[in-house]
Amino acid sequence: MSNFVIKKLTEAGAYLEGHFLLSSGRHSNRYCQCAKLFENPETAADVIVTLAEQLKNVEFDLIVGPAMGGVIAAYELSRQTGKSNIFVERENNIMCLRRGFSIKPGARVIIMEDVVTTGKSTKETAEVIKSLGGVVVGVACIVDRGVKDLGFPLYSATRINAESYDAAECPLCAEGKMEAVKPGSRKF
Repeated sequence: MSNFVIKKLTEAGAYLEGHFLLSSGRHSNRYCQCAKLFENPETAADVIVTLAEQLKNVEFDLIVGPAMGGVIAAYELSRQTGKSNIFVERENNIMCLRRGFSIKPGARVIIMEDVVTTGKSTKETAEVIKSLGGVVVGVACIVDRGVKDLGFPLYSATRINAESYDAAECPLCAEGKMEAVKPGSRKF
């Protein structure tokens, strides 16, 4: 499964190597720009089906994707599982539910991410869900970059081994060969 997903990400131009500034503020030698994967709906569906298969025996009512990266991923997982989907987004840099979306108390929720690195947006999304009475039963993602325990089961299409460095200790910066690129959407 993992090699298949890496192949699809690479073919889509979504799996990148270089020097990247992550949304967490850390630096890395690899980056997955899953937006490139979603340029081709059939390719995206081929990758997301691996998650739909993993979730076959998980009871859930709703899929919530954090904006931006989780919006299309949540939609595609929703399409494949027949479950409803909504998304949370930042307002004044705080994750919240808007646009008339709601979560029924007791609803069993899967959080759908494109890439999970530190789990920051996942945890913020979980807090929104819990504050509205929802119950997070798992996190699904296309790419797991080696996140530590999120407090929920994690289902991933693939896991990549990508180095992650504190900005002050980044060997890529020390080499001075290339400037860090910030492809993500979160503001610091």
